[in-house]
Amino acid sequence: MRREQPSLADLASSLSRLGVERLYLSQDTYDKVTAKHSPSLPQPATTKEQSFIRSLRKPSEKVLAEKRAKLLSLEEPLRSCMECGLCESRTNLVYGVGNPDADLMFIGEGPGRDEDLQGEPFVGRGGKLLTDMITKGMRIRREDVYIANIVKCRPPENRNPEPEEMAACMPNLLQQVEIIAPKVIVTLGAVPARAFLKEKLGITRLRGSWRWHQGIPVMPTLHPAYLLRNPPAKKDCWEDLKQVIAFMNGEFELNPPVGDEE
Repeated sequence: MRREQPSLADLASSLSRLGVERLYLSQDTYDKVTAKHSPSLPQPATTKEQSFIRSLRKPSEKVLAEKRAKLLSLEEPLRSCMECGLCESRTNLVYGVGNPDADLMFIGEGPGRDEDLQGEPFVGRGGKLLTDMITKGMRIRREDVYIANIVKCRPPENRNPEPEEMAACMPNLLQQVEIIAPKVIVTLGAVPARAFLKEKLGITRLRGSWRWHQGIPVMPTLHPAYLLRNPPAKKDCWEDLKQVIAFMNGEFELNPPVGDEE
């Protein structure tokens, strides 16, 4: 007869009777235990499921190939770029990832340690949270959006990029946006809001209010790293993303201000 495994409650009770007040688990063990005993999280939507964002443009292979080639022509010269000091400590250039003809584009500030090692934006803990926001929240595939940063090389110790570092990378980012031509851009955190949108307001005041770039609506929201440090703020970020979903589903219209040139 197969012996039934004791529950966590039974195990805790037994340890308490033995005088054990605290039990320290490795991160790997903790992750396995919590995954087994916690309610399951919603899984990313498949292509057969109804997406929150009901329709994404389906470009031809010719369009995709042309845009990939244009982005590659922008990326390749940066591999030997020495316009600012960030080149001195980078492991890999972190250019961008995703659909080159995406309807939705995310812009962060710069790569961190994991991104520098892998050469792809948003792959660390903050990247996992962003992926969950896209797949479990917005219910679209990560590969259907495009993700980039203000700067393409990791700032030392994950500090914010300096103005001259952002100025060196900004022309390339603007060309990325022009090639991809998204319907909506979401900026993540204070740095891209200041650099890309030229905003002076703090991100907690700015988030949730539509801005514009060259006729493209932009939704500033909170950076995933901030959400990891301040979990209650996830609710605010989700409210921002719900606005993006509603706009992309045609539930309301946005008109750029007269004379908008940003």
